Amino acid sequence: MFSGKTEELMRRIRRARIAKQKVCIYKPVTDDRYACDAVVSHAEVRFPCVAVEWSKEIALDVVNNRVEVVAVDEAQFFDDRFPMEMDALANSGHRVIVAGLDLDYSGVPFGTMPSVLARADDITKLRAICIQCGSEASRTQWTGGEDPRGQIEVGGGEKYEARCRDCWNPV
Repeated sequence: MFSGKTEELMRRIRRARIAKQKVCIYKPVTDDRYACDAVVSHAEVRFPCVAVEWSKEIALDVVNNRVEVVAVDEAQFFDDRFPMEMDALANSGHRVIVAGLDLDYSGVPFGTMPSVLARADDITKLRAICIQCGSEASRTQWTGGEDPRGQIEVGGGEKYEARCRDCWNPV
């Protein structure tokens, strides 16, 4: 968290739009932190998006609306079919850009992200700054009080902090 994943996704979307490509941004309906109809960075930059419950909805929307560039934020929250759906879109000539967390707050690979990463043609791993010591952070620290109910606990700075490996304390 807090590494600039959403802002990097937005940067790539801007470039695709400059190239006059038809772009659509998708996010899971579970990510309702800032807006239901927009992808919003922690810096409050927003882009309109389509919120979907299932990854299959992305594929259907892409085909129905002749989308060329498929951008997905918070991919770790999608269902088990997400990697196959994105792979199928890429195999059919769509440019697919995915942003998501590779590890959860416990340091465990997050959802289907290991499969997404294994299928990717290109990976850019961004790092935040550790809130404790200022080093590069590769972990997410749970600070939301009582131990969360499971791997998916949507939140921002009120529940999580970026930490380096040395400052991170697994929950």
